[in-house]
Amino acid sequence: MAREGLILVLPFLFLAIIFSGIAYFYPFLILLVISVIFWAGTFFLIYFFRDPERTIPDDELAIVSPADGKVLSIEETVENEFLNERVQKISIFMSPLNVHINRIPLSGKVDYFRYMKGKFFAAYKPESSAQNEQTIIGITHPKVKVLFKQISGVLARRIICYLKIGDSAQKGRRFGLIKFGSRVEMFLPLKIKVHVVNNQQVVGGETIIGVIQHDR
Repeated sequence: MAREGLILVLPFLFLAIIFSGIAYFYPFLILLVISVIFWAGTFFLIYFFRDPERTIPDDELAIVSPADGKVLSIEETVENEFLNERVQKISIFMSPLNVHINRIPLSGKVDYFRYMKGKFFAAYKPESSAQNEQTIIGITHPKVKVLFKQISGVLARRIICYLKIGDSAQKGRRFGLIKFGSRVEMFLPLKIKVHVVNNQQVVGGETIIGVIQHDR
């Protein structure tokens, strides 16, 4: 389980044990219901903050998904913050049932980082991309630059990111998480061959989003 979840799990677990103990000696319906609620909350939080190991692809040129979830859209756009060119924008929606640990999509160096305050639209809505609270991270690989975002949702009011400018980024390594439903976006140069399609379920650190093409 992700250590960030302990601050939520432990209070729920403590209250579940306390109310279960009280209900054992005083079996009133209200006490039984409260204990069940706290036990249910405890198990949900343990499930939500699960942190399974992943098998990272060996291919140095493969770019992996930074998150578990469903591909909402793949579209061309212009990225003027870090790449300064036309790019392929890939949006991934993370439901509350997905693993919410985020992983680095490509090895390289963190050359850009910005945190942006914002609103909390539902993460599946297009306007969340530009208006919601988010972190924006740019990585430089010897052959390419990529940009990706952690975007909050209507329930996700806390983005956690451990990366900072100057860090060495290792593909597949955990770099943060977004609590509850949220969205992750990737901005890839057009020369990268995309390997996913709309509505595809992707797995953070394992699913290959795209591959850097060999120089000709």
